[in-house]
Amino acid sequence: MNIIKRRNIFFALSGLLIIVGLVVFFTSGLNLAIDFTGGTLMQIELDKTIEVPEIRQITDGFDKSAEIIHAGDNKSQIIIKTKEDLNNEKRQSVFNQFKEKYKLKDEAFLQSRKIGPSIGEEIKRRAVLSVVAATIGMLIYITIRFQFLYGLSAVIALLHDVLIAIAFYAVFKVPVNSSFVAAILTIVGYSINDTIVVFDRIRENLGKMRKESYDDIINTSISQTIVRSINTSFTTLIAISSLYIFGVEAVKDFALPLIIGIVVGTYSSIFIASPIWYIFKKGGHSKTKRA
Repeated sequence: MNIIKRRNIFFALSGLLIIVGLVVFFTSGLNLAIDFTGGTLMQIELDKTIEVPEIRQITDGFDKSAEIIHAGDNKSQIIIKTKEDLNNEKRQSVFNQFKEKYKLKDEAFLQSRKIGPSIGEEIKRRAVLSVVAATIGMLIYITIRFQFLYGLSAVIALLHDVLIAIAFYAVFKVPVNSSFVAAILTIVGYSINDTIVVFDRIRENLGKMRKESYDDIINTSISQTIVRSINTSFTTLIAISSLYIFGVEAVKDFALPLIIGIVVGTYSSIFIASPIWYIFKKGGHSKTKRA
């Protein structure tokens, strides 16, 4: 398996996906949920579990993109999040439709409040700070554990993973909420784990294969770790996919970016991180022997 020889193919594929995502991002932006834009939140007790499509028969009347989340021990409550700035009269009108359809009492309207855009700005600021802090921490750790070039390569691979995830959300207009932020941080941690495994094997083989070129050492190291990486990611992917298929809406919001992150993180640890380290180390000359 000559990963280094074919590195430009992998770089081109990743670059194309990222460029498409960035073009969509800068032209139409992300589909930000109420957590970032502000809006209205309503929580209603329905006394039984009602499927989302049935609930949307009412919510589509004021916002077809409203976010609906089940809550409560028996999933009998619904939380409606809409970007629309509904006043008290409109919120009461929405509840009255549920009240009439499901024979509810006034007490079933558990809460109703507005979420200001200032809260959304605070969430965005803290999200960026969290990702930056995590990235810097990992760079410092890998630099101490290995070398700076390993850390720099790993950080670039992490940036690659985050950009691919953002590209997916931008192109398919998947709502971006606070769960997405948590998932991105999880992706960063998961991806770096696979990358460190490959880098650790490269460092080990540098001492054993002293007469071999860097490209031979990297290809050998990836071949020795690829089965482990794929098997680990596949079993994790099965668990997360099950959560996405059978979980409630709030769980799905968290599981979807994780699925994307696991796939992209596994790909980058094998096909992106090590070739980047190789380029930094030898300037891309695959035939150069080590001193």
